Amino acid sequence: MSNNLIADNIADVTAQILADYGCGRNIDKLDVFNEPDRHVVEDVIGKLFRVVYPGFYKDERYRMYSVTNSIVALMEDIAYLLNKQITIAVKFNPCKAHKEADVEACAAMLTLDFLRQIPKIRSFIADDVTASLNGDPAAFSEDEIICSYPGIYAITVHRLAHELYRLDVPIIPRIMSEYAHSRTGIDIHPGAEIGRHFFIDHGTGIVIGETTNIGDNVKIYQGVTLGALSTKEGRLLKNVKRHPTIEDNVTIYSGASILGGKTVIGNGSVIGGNVFLTKSVAPGTRISVKNQELHYDLSNQTVEANDFDENNAWFYVI
Repeated sequence: MSNNLIADNIADVTAQILADYGCGRNIDKLDVFNEPDRHVVEDVIGKLFRVVYPGFYKDERYRMYSVTNSIVALMEDIAYLLNKQITIAVKFNPCKAHKEADVEACAAMLTLDFLRQIPKIRSFIADDVTASLNGDPAAFSEDEIICSYPGIYAITVHRLAHELYRLDVPIIPRIMSEYAHSRTGIDIHPGAEIGRHFFIDHGTGIVIGETTNIGDNVKIYQGVTLGALSTKEGRLLKNVKRHPTIEDNVTIYSGASILGGKTVIGNGSVIGGNVFLTKSVAPGTRISVKNQELHYDLSNQTVEANDFDENNAWFYVI
């Protein structure tokens, strides 16, 4: 009975949906071949990981794996797929090109410019892996970090996406960063500037905004937000520095929120867990929250207790 009901009505329902496509809204576009394909971009990310970490990722089709025998074919594959996606993406940026031939030439140039940056990107990533090993007593080896740490995965995708962002490639860098976000719970906008030896510990829930600047040897824990103080003005804030600057050698513990484009965390500072900051911090400063007062409700009676000395600061670290 239910199958007959659906069969009798599905054509009418479909006609209503097709009619809805005629409203002229952006979501009504029907030309799927003129939009970047996120599945292809995700495939390119996987292939780029095989280039960045040649001894850790391989094509499952191979029974025997030789980097020297496969790298040429792999790079040609990446170049072909990425160039097609960039060709589609640059059509969304009128500053890049106006004629079809110009679009194709521009995309080819951007593709090559990006691929030429891979050795530089790998040098940054090698430092990030070392920072992860040096900063985490639970880490067994760099191999373990590369194979399993979500922080290093998110940082690697960011390093790649940031180069495309720096080249003004539209859309694709954000697809890359959101893919890493979906896999790791770490949200790094591709526009964020991040220095060398960057270490994310645990990582879940970290948010790093577009105009954030992070120096060298910075370590951040899960749940940290490097965000904007306010976005109520919407797109009027585009191209305005909205997110904080984190100088070299800073550690930011879990749950801390640091907001605002004028907020600068000075060299060598330590920001404790659950701290909320909207003002700059001088170099070498330790910011912490005083011990929280805990209230226990036992049999409808409230018992007040301090588990720690009120005069001591605390850091919440896992």
